Amino acid sequence: MGVGLISCHFVFGAVAQQSYQSSIVANTSAGTSEIRKSTPPKSTLQISDPGSGTVWTVSETAKIEWTTANIDASKSIRFFLAKDDMVVQELGSFKNNSFAEGIELAKNVGSGDQYQVVGIELFPDDKYRIAKYATSYFTIRNPVADARKAAALAKRAEKANDEENVPLKNEFEGRKISYVAELSFANENISVSLWDHGRQDGDIVSIYLNGETVVSKHLLTYSRKKVSFKLDLSKTNELFLYAHNLGSAPPNTVSIELTDGTTSEKIILNSDLKSCEAVQIKVQQ
Repeated sequence: MGVGLISCHFVFGAVAQQSYQSSIVANTSAGTSEIRKSTPPKSTLQISDPGSGTVWTVSETAKIEWTTANIDASKSIRFFLAKDDMVVQELGSFKNNSFAEGIELAKNVGSGDQYQVVGIELFPDDKYRIAKYATSYFTIRNPVADARKAAALAKRAEKANDEENVPLKNEFEGRKISYVAELSFANENISVSLWDHGRQDGDIVSIYLNGETVVSKHLLTYSRKKVSFKLDLSKTNELFLYAHNLGSAPPNTVSIELTDGTTSEKIILNSDLKSCEAVQIKVQQ
């Protein structure tokens, strides 16, 4: 009898330290006892609202409805708003009473049709079997954000249209500008080399990009002068040659090579005291 009491005491002590429940079933006919182990029943969670046809509006409060099994009403469920498998907002933790309302959505939640609510059981009896659930995709609308986005897009389009319609410069300091070529590069960072085309006859020139000087009063020789500049991505750029004299064999003629590191273009520009030749340059986007 003393051994039996010690044995039972030892078993109950061991069971108290484990996550399962134990019960003792007496076998009176055999005069023996056995210990039967049982794990807690699996907890489950299912969200019924929102569903696939639900539409939430950011300016209005939202509600969630759910059902559970084997989760006590005193426990809580935590809910998240997700989009494209990424959490965008924690909606809150609520007692397990199957209903929560008055949930405010963040003002920066954008409109879309790929939203889900994800629920997860807090402090489960079995940490290896946590109840969780993700709804079907549903819709959220944010009229304020949509209007703000539409206004920004319209403003951007208007600006792009204005820049596209800016007339090309056709005169500079009383001299006519003639465009002789259109160039296109993939990169806005351009390196330029220029040298005298033909024979060295004392030509002095400047190079302008969008009305700004990139080469100032340079005496042309057969040696290449190298400079660099950055193109404007938002518009057609204008590069033109300006002659400060005529040299001994007018007009002033310049060989120019432009490169963005991948593409190179060679051009020849002429200029005298009444006119300037120019090229248009765009950046591919």
